[in-house]
Amino acid sequence: MSERRTVALVTLGCARNEVDSEELAGRLEADGWDLVEDAADADVAVVNTCGFVDAAKKDSVDALLEANDLKDHGRTQAVVAVGCMAERYGKDLAEALPEADGVLGFDDYADISDRLQTILSGGIHAAHTPRDRRKLLPISPAERQESAADVALPGHAPVDLPDGLAPASGPRAPLRRRLDGTPVASVKLASGCDRRCSFCAIPSFRGSFISRRPSDVLNETRWLAEQGVKEIMLVSENNTSYGKDLGDIRLLESLLPELAEVDGIERVRVSYLQPAEMRPGLIDVLTSTPKVAPYFDLSFQHSAPDVLRAMRRFGDTDRFLELLDTIRSKAPQAGVRSNFIVGFPGETEADLAELERFLNHARLDAIGVFGYSDEDGTEAATYDNKLDEDVVAERLARVSRLAEELVSQRSEERVGESVYVLVESVDSEDSADGAHGRGAHQAPETDGQVLLTSSEGLSVGRMVEAKVVGTEGVDLVAEPLLGTLACSEEADR
Repeated sequence: MSERRTVALVTLGCARNEVDSEELAGRLEADGWDLVEDAADADVAVVNTCGFVDAAKKDSVDALLEANDLKDHGRTQAVVAVGCMAERYGKDLAEALPEADGVLGFDDYADISDRLQTILSGGIHAAHTPRDRRKLLPISPAERQESAADVALPGHAPVDLPDGLAPASGPRAPLRRRLDGTPVASVKLASGCDRRCSFCAIPSFRGSFISRRPSDVLNETRWLAEQGVKEIMLVSENNTSYGKDLGDIRLLESLLPELAEVDGIERVRVSYLQPAEMRPGLIDVLTSTPKVAPYFDLSFQHSAPDVLRAMRRFGDTDRFLELLDTIRSKAPQAGVRSNFIVGFPGETEADLAELERFLNHARLDAIGVFGYSDEDGTEAATYDNKLDEDVVAERLARVSRLAEELVSQRSEERVGESVYVLVESVDSEDSADGAHGRGAHQAPETDGQVLLTSSEGLSVGRMVEAKVVGTEGVDLVAEPLLGTLACSEEADR
């Protein structure tokens, strides 16, 4: 019997990419590949790249080059690029980076096993020619679902599959294989985006917005719960648009309570919310549903009206603050995070001061700040009134310092609060050591964490109530309240 083929998946970028990697893993395992954690132990290293901004693209190239170096020292025979950067640049990336033995687009995912076998055998699979994926689906959202079966949508694989096409777990098993043992997993709610922000290229290579069927989201959540997952995070490019192509823009409001009732799930979190699309009913569900985290990942990007209009976005400082006041009137402990771009073309000192005014009043739990840079194919790249790079760098440093100070202050405001912490790691069997986890206001990777002062009686995946007794920057230090286990209506409120 021939030796089984081995493959390692290296994932960069956002939680959406993590879901895509686990779908690729499910497809490969179902076709007889052995999955290994370390690329050095794999016949093929598959790098799931990010193509969002320059820094992410650089990280992707570095990861591909690092994997390529393994071909001289270990088992690795081939390095393959997949993901957003591969989809966005296709053959151009293949020509610029000959170290990659293959550059595969989203259309290759369904045949990923055959593609890797061809490359591993010394064959060549031609890199695709990039195209605007928005043109693959009808302009009208109401007509998209009928066409979806003919378009590659990573993370949208059907959930009810014939036997043998997924890890054994009954009829609900999705085409997905978990790549880590953490108690948290992301679930694709939708893909693509219909917004036309002038700085963003994502819609061009992720396509138009299309929702997953609620039954697929529910069944995948049930399967994840069977795998020991305690928290799911719903991800897409824009969760507030969920259901518009299914005939019900309020579909998320009805889906969330159903997800929260899945046996074994202790917390449901929603990410990627558009401020301009927030509606009273969605705020009510996010702030009052048991086990649904009152967490608001709001994509503000800026708060100066002139900059927002140049970005093809809506709102201003006062309207954004009113939105936050509405949220906190319903859930005072609600978590809020956002990202901001500084140095956008035409941004004045007065615009920057307006952004600083918003940040000083918003009381955000986590703040990401990015300096503007041109992205290929975007409207903003054609603007004439660009700022000098040194001005952008200075503004980035200035707002980043302010952000760091403000999130630390917001953490200090939480001293004395009770938080429900999902334990994600236990440092030692010695109960004198602590454990780490996250509260309802903290999403994985992007936000802070809770440092528990004792690990006595704790295990990974347990939800425990704790009292915040201190802070370390954006992180909270909390003392577990013995005998508490959050799995009721009080959790996350």
